[in-house]
Formats: sequence, structure tokens, C-alpha cells
Amino acid sequence: MGHFVTLATCALNQWALDFEGNLERIVSSIVQAKAHGASLRVGPELEITGYGCLDHFLEGDTYLHSWEMYAKLLQHEDCQDILLDVGMPVIHKNVRYNCRMISYNNRILFIRPKLWLANDGNYREMRYFTPWMRPRHVEKYALPRMITEVTGQTEVDFGDAVLSTQDCVLGAETCEELFTPDAPHIDMSLDGIEIFTNSSGSHHQLRKLDLRLNLITEATAKCGGIYLYANQRGCDGDRLYYDGCPLIVVNGNVVGQGSQFALTDVEVITATVDLEDVRSYRSLMSHGLQSRTTQSYQRVHANFALSKSGSSFDPTIVPTAARPIKYHSPEEEIALGPACWLWDYLRRSKSAGFFLPLSGGIDSCSTAVIVHSMCRLVVKACEEGDMAVIHDARRAVGLTAADGYIPTDPVEFASRVFHTGYMGTENSSFDTRKRATLLASDIGSYHIDLNMDTAVSAVREIFVVVTGKKPLFRVHGGSDTENLALQNIQARLRMVLAYLFAQLLPWVRGRSGGLLVLGSANVDECLRGYLTKYDCSSADINPIGGISKTDLKRFIAYARDEFNMPILQSFLDATPTAELEPITETYVQSDEADMGMTYEELSIFGRLRKIDKCGPYSMFIKLYHEWTPRLTAEQIATKVKNFFFYYAINRHKMTVITPSYHAESYSPDDNRFDLRPFLIPNQRYSWAAKKIDDVVAMLRAN
Repeated sequence: MGHFVTLATCALNQWALDFEGNLERIVSSIVQAKAHGASLRVGPELEITGYGCLDHFLEGDTYLHSWEMYAKLLQHEDCQDILLDVGMPVIHKNVRYNCRMISYNNRILFIRPKLWLANDGNYREMRYFTPWMRPRHVEKYALPRMITEVTGQTEVDFGDAVLSTQDCVLGAETCEELFTPDAPHIDMSLDGIEIFTNSSGSHHQLRKLDLRLNLITEATAKCGGIYLYANQRGCDGDRLYYDGCPLIVVNGNVVGQGSQFALTDVEVITATVDLEDVRSYRSLMSHGLQSRTTQSYQRVHANFALSKSGSSFDPTIVPTAARPIKYHSPEEEIALGPACWLWDYLRRSKSAGFFLPLSGGIDSCSTAVIVHSMCRLVVKACEEGDMAVIHDARRAVGLTAADGYIPTDPVEFASRVFHTGYMGTENSSFDTRKRATLLASDIGSYHIDLNMDTAVSAVREIFVVVTGKKPLFRVHGGSDTENLALQNIQARLRMVLAYLFAQLLPWVRGRSGGLLVLGSANVDECLRGYLTKYDCSSADINPIGGISKTDLKRFIAYARDEFNMPILQSFLDATPTAELEPITETYVQSDEADMGMTYEELSIFGRLRKIDKCGPYSMFIKLYHEWTPRLTAEQIATKVKNFFFYYAINRHKMTVITPSYHAESYSPDDNRFDLRPFLIPNQRYSWAAKKIDDVVAMLRAN
């Protein structure tokens, strides 16, 4: 007969350093797992502290408070009679480790440190932790006295061990280890481990989920086994949004999948699986032969079983059927991920709402539509009875439970928390002003419409009085230097006014608190530096700063239909323009004309620079093969050299760029994802540019 076990994994919206709140969510997940009859609960990586503590992991208090919370967990009456896999940092022999704590009934069974750390892209785990790097090595760990008082234990096993129960063997691998060439689950499967747990702190990135899920399904499709994947979800205080999607896979088949994006703080998924399915799946001769050459793991023996006792057939225990994997389209990802990130930021910052400078262009339109999506998610969660969301929504609008307010309409909710402003000048067009007004009306934002020509003139006159010189726009006979300076006055004044209105609009409306200023510079403009330093790109947070213009256009087309907002078509039809120069009969400012390259080309340059790690010369060679004969070698060389020229002279802007939702793998974010100097030699005359010119000359000669 089969050995049926019910297993649980989860996604938790943990918050860095919110020790008590994190513990509360952990306990809630355990309660839910037990309610579904689970005998094992797996949680996210570093769930007691929250994954994103960064340099706080270097502080002794972080480890002290982790043990204090873990002691409470061990003693909690709701955390008994279930095997627990909990993540927290541990100091062993004065070395910091990222660990899994395996416990059962008020007793720690062993501590499993992470073997291989994530240390690229957004991750810097080796700044705080040391990888164990000793596969199958186990030694003793002296427990803190506060834990000894709870469990009666003075020491436990610490290292790369596995747990042997009365009916199966369980092993853990943590996040990054799944992505390594020699992942631990391979040797574990050959040594007879049937259940693998993976506790992760994996962030959302557009089109990334399929990579993660493919690795998980392929792991057990090749090796056999039951794989439980837990992940953090939400914004825990940084640029990243952890996108949940807990998963249970048996022999390559998905039997449980949680949501990737949601406002709920705790999501638990369970599945009932048959251990015998794993054993029969591994009956291949190759599996048996290779298992004989695999070094064994030390087993920590536990005197309990995950499956129910008894030899008689129980018709009430039904194995969970396989199901297809659910993926969101990139447009849905943009609608959901940044919206959830904004909600977490709003509720945890205790702000009174958002203020967005609404220009009538597609970028600020995209930010506004993402806020609208957030409002839709809030209303949906309230309709489903999520009391945590209802509580946060009431606080966000300045009400309490006594008021009985529950959001039922996203437009009405937006009217309370979302504020927009069109800041026009003599260079602004009727069309952009009209689009901004109509969009604000459809979304429901508290909208202001103003002209700031008097402020622009006042600043310009200060310069005239001091220097005796009057700068002119290029169309009026001014130089490029004058033209750019006059544009920047308008751009920077919009930032000043945005913060003024963000601070005072709640007061105007009879409320306390301030608003978070939202930015709306896309990833391509940041990469090229096509923005004014300290203009409206300078804000508190930016939900689209990691998203390309191409993807934003596709998102707006999706939102037009999905959210029934016909006004969005006018944004798609409009030519992108900054509207910082005077409009004449023969000249209308255009973003792509200003930049000398298209947004599609910028995305290509960005991916080649960051993902393919190309400098100017190697980028030119790649693009020569891809773009000829559509473009000549000279044209390709000019585009590549121009891109690197503007990238170099504008790199300094990335040092002060607004914290943005990380969504794109070629983001130029200088915080920790894309580390480059901000004083770079002129790339038009660099050695690489000379090599490009040599190749062009050779091709011309041939």
C-alpha cells in the first residue's frame, strides 16, 4: 500500500527586522498547515529576520533577537506535532551562517547551514555570511542558554546532514543551491533522500519564473523525489519584490502551486503525496548503479513518522492530482508585481497616499495605471475578507474600524490615497494636459492642474539679474548649452513642486501625514541618462524604473482592455516628448530624436551591456552580424559609440536615481545591481572606439 503524507509549504510577506510581526506570520502559517493535516511545514529563507536585512546581518542584535523569536516558536502551543523547517541566521564558532532550523515538538533536530551563497546581481550574501562549503560534514553546535532552558538540549548537530524519520528521509537545500551546477538534491536523491525542501528569498524579475520552476520540476523529473519550494513574498524594505509562488512537485509533476502576486501576508499550500511513487520512480538501473558511487549523508534519526500509522486502507486520504503550471504574461506581471510592491510600501511607511506628477506621457501614465491596479487588488482582497488588508486600507485613508469603512470600488479608494498633478508651462500642449485630466478622472485620483510659468520666469530672471545674460531656447537662436539649461529649470521645478504638494495636500484635505512622491523614469531612459538630475525622476520610489519602454507600451495596451480604459489608447498613439522646448510650426520635441536612438535599440544595448557583458567593441561585433545589411557598418558603429558616449557622461545620474522596483535584468541601478564608476573616459575616443573604426575601415576597403 502507499505511504501517504500531507506536506505544506508557504509564501510569507516578511519585513526585515520586524521580528514580532515575522514570528506572528510564521505561527499563522504553521496553524494553517496543521489545519490541512500537514505533518511538515517549510518556510522561506531567513524568515525570522526577513531576507533583506542587508548589513544588519553584521549586528549581534540580529542574531540575539532571532534566537529570542525562535525560543518563542519552539514553545508555542500551536507549533507542536508538526515537523518544522524554519530559516534564520546563526553564528557558529564566531562565523555567521544562513541556516535552516529543523525541529519537532519543542526540540531542535539539527541545523543546516547554506552551502553556496547568492552573490551576484542583487545578492551580496557573502558580505554577511560564510558558505558552509563542506558537503556532508557535520559537527556539534553549542546552543544558547535561552534555548537550553526551553528544550533541555545543550548541543545539536550542525552541518550538511539529512533527517531520517520512521518512514522517509528528508534533506534541505536553500535557494541558490538549486541554481548551482552540482545542486545538492542530485547526490541526495542518489543517497535515498525522498523529500527535498528549498527555502528561498527569490525576487521577481520579468520572465524569470519559468527558469525557477523549470529547475525545480527538472530536478525531480530527473532524480525523482518530492520537492517543496517556499519563498518570501512582498517588499521587505528594499527595491526587490519577492514573488512567492510556493510549489510542491512530485517526480517532475506539479501538485501544488501558490500565487506569484498577492496582498495576503500568509499563503500556505498543501499536497497529499505517496512516498511509494518516489521509490518506484527511482527503480531505473542507472539510478541504482550511480547510487553505489555516491558518498552517504549523515542521518539524524527522529522517532516519528510523517505518514499516519496503520496498515488498513483509508479512503479519506486522497493523493493530490497533478496540475499545469500557471504563468503570468509579462503584461500581467507589470500590472501585479509593482502594484503589490507599492501597497507594501504604502502600508508599512504609514504614509497618507501617493503623489504623481502626471505629464500626459506614457511613462507617468504607466505609473498611474499601476496604482489603479493596486487599488483593484486592495478591493479584491477586501471582498475576500482579508482583515489585514482591510485594516491597512482604513489606516491609509485615515479611518479606524469604528468608521466601518471597507473599500468596495477602486476608483473611490484611489480618490482617497492617490493624488496627481499636471504641471504645465508655455511649452506644454493642449493634448498632454487633456490626456492627464481624462486619465486622472478615469482612475479617480485627486487631481490638480497648474501652470508654473511664473516660477520658471522667476528662476530665469534671477540668473539674468546676477549675470546680465539672458539664455534663449535653441529655436529662438540660443546655443545648446542655453537650451539645455532652460529645459532643466522646468524639470527641476517640477520636482520641487511635487514635494511641496506631497507634503501639503493631505493638510488641504483635512488629513494628517504626507504623501509618497512617485517617479516615472523607465529603465531605458535611466540607462541612456535621458533625464534631468533632480527632476521628476527624483522621487521617493519608482514602480517602473526597472521596466523598458517597449514593455510599458505592451502593458498599457493590455490595461486598456483588461481594465476597460479606452483613454489609454491616446497615450499609445502619442509621440513621446518631454515638452521642455517651445513648439513651433516646424519643430516638436521628440524623445527618440533627442536621444539619437530608438527605445527598442536602447533595450538591445542594455541587454548586451549587462547580460552579455559587452563593452563597445564586442557589442559592435555582435550587432554587425545581427543588423547588417539593414544597417551599414558605419551606422552601427555610430549608434554603438553614441550609446556608450551618453552612457558614460550620464552615469553619475545613477548614483542618485530614485529607488525603483527591480524588474529588468539590464537595470543600470547603481545601488548594488550594476556597480560601475561614475566618472568614465569619453567613449567616443576610447581605444575600443578606435578598434571599431579600424573594423569599419577594413569592411569599407573590402
